Amino acid sequence: MKIGLGIALLLFASISYAEETAFKCNPEGNQAELNQCSYDHYQAADKQLNTTWKKLMAKFKDDKTATAKLKTAQKAWLVFRDAEIEAMFACEAQDRTCWGSMEPMLRNGELTTLTQARTARLQKYIQEGLGVPME
Repeated sequence: MKIGLGIALLLFASISYAEETAFKCNPEGNQAELNQCSYDHYQAADKQLNTTWKKLMAKFKDDKTATAKLKTAQKAWLVFRDAEIEAMFACEAQDRTCWGSMEPMLRNGELTTLTQARTARLQKYIQEGLGVPME
């Protein structure tokens, strides 16, 4: 029983420490705060993508072929997105220090850009349907 209590206290202390040391977005702040801003922007873009995805799936819910193809495309896009980011920030170092303290901010910025572009494409499917020219 004492071991379980000790683990619980250690876990509680770790969570409390993490909450106290968490960075908040500050556009005029230090690099860690700027990194947090970029992460917040990416999270907002990802949330919008997920909202748009749900609307798209609802629009085509009765078309099993379209939904299956869209799901396949979305899975492929996720693989592409991740591979694209890894290529953009290629680094041989084991500790991934190639890009310095700005890497999270730069990486999140690129993730945001890719995510917003994907959201725009899905939104176009919602508005104009499938099979339309994508400019």
